[in-house]
Amino acid sequence: MFKIGRLCVKTAGRDAGLKCVIIEVIDSNYVLIDGQTRRRKCNIKHLEPLDKVLKVNKGISHDDVLKELKKEGIEIKEKIKRSKKEAKTEEKPKVKKQETPKTKEKLELKKEMPKKQEKPAAKLKKADKKAKAKPKKTVVKKAKKKTVKKTKPVKTKKTAKKPKK
Repeated sequence: MFKIGRLCVKTAGRDAGLKCVIIEVIDSNYVLIDGQTRRRKCNIKHLEPLDKVLKVNKGISHDDVLKELKKEGIEIKEKIKRSKKEAKTEEKPKVKKQETPKTKEKLELKKEMPKKQEKPAAKLKKADKKAKAKPKKTVVKKAKKKTVKKTKPVKTKKTAKKPKK
């Protein structure tokens, strides 16, 4: 039933509902498919065979499969591969913030306020830079106390003293 060239519909997975052609029979449970779906190994339980059988050879290329499907009247959307550079250079449309009455007031106040004149920064010497730099904090790690097992004193046999008579 599942022979090379059999037209099928994928019933499970991401490509469910798409048409495919069996390119190669791997074993009794798996086949290699291609077409509207991705070219991949598929369980025959996930395929619904159709009546048509296309004339294709074992291991046919993707382009040849597309040509055979076009002859049958099955349309296939080809994915356009973009390079990574093109994907990164696309600009996203900027969203304009709506001005609220409060933000308008803040902008007007900023315009009214006189700007402070900035003094040109004097070049600092290396010694001055070191003096102004914040001192680095030194972290002191506490040493872990080693636990020593206390051993019990060894008892020796004491000779009992005999009382004198």
